[in-house]
Amino acid sequence: MNFFASNMKYLRKKKGLTQSDLANKMGINRPKIGSYEEGRAEPKLTTIQRISHFYKVNIDDLLELDLSKEQHKEKDVKGSAIRILPIIVDKNDEEQITVVPSKASAGYLNGFADVEFVEQLPTFNLPVNELSTNRTYRIFQIQGDSMLPVTSGSYIISEYVQNWETIKDESTYIVISQSEGIVYKRIKNRLGTDQVIDLKSDNTLYPTFTIPIDEVVEVWKAKGVISFNLDEPDVSNNQLSRMNAMLMELQQEMKSLKSK
Repeated sequence: MNFFASNMKYLRKKKGLTQSDLANKMGINRPKIGSYEEGRAEPKLTTIQRISHFYKVNIDDLLELDLSKEQHKEKDVKGSAIRILPIIVDKNDEEQITVVPSKASAGYLNGFADVEFVEQLPTFNLPVNELSTNRTYRIFQIQGDSMLPVTSGSYIISEYVQNWETIKDESTYIVISQSEGIVYKRIKNRLGTDQVIDLKSDNTLYPTFTIPIDEVVEVWKAKGVISFNLDEPDVSNNQLSRMNAMLMELQQEMKSLKSK
């Protein structure tokens, strides 16, 4: 850990964060951040992994290289940097599907690489033909109406994406990033040109936004939806009707203005 302390301070300042800011974002108390930067204490491996993911720096580089003297490197558009993906298996050594409820979303952003955290999440097996036995799946519960007709509270069955360059335009994904948290969106892949991805909502009331790829920590391809809102009215059609009514009112107002 020759350069860990100096790298901690360098990376924090490069990101424009105070020690308190970093402590709040990572769930580590501020005195510990100070002790790491001053070399008075060494963190556990799980903490080093979290710091590595937060700054998008390989663990070896974080410990062994003076990052303040390193030349700028190309962004990792493939997502090939060291990433810890905890997998839960049953007594027969068969991989289980981990569920991330909406109430665990904030914790998942900090604990996605923490085996102990992931082990606390609910898991189950889903024996359907549409899911391959040699792939890794996770289920994320979403909130909000930005992806109607998929309603708030639905669970998105998602497949782990190892290589981010394989992201397909206009397909839906769960994207986990430090800036936006866990979001379910339709993606435009601009990794080959601008090293960013555009995230678009199916509900046109929400604007498209862009995330630099170096802020992304995980990507999961949406494969299916589990919903318990079958008895609720079709909110997407209701919303469309309201939008049409608003548009008609606006047209009437414009006609009135022109006639004056």
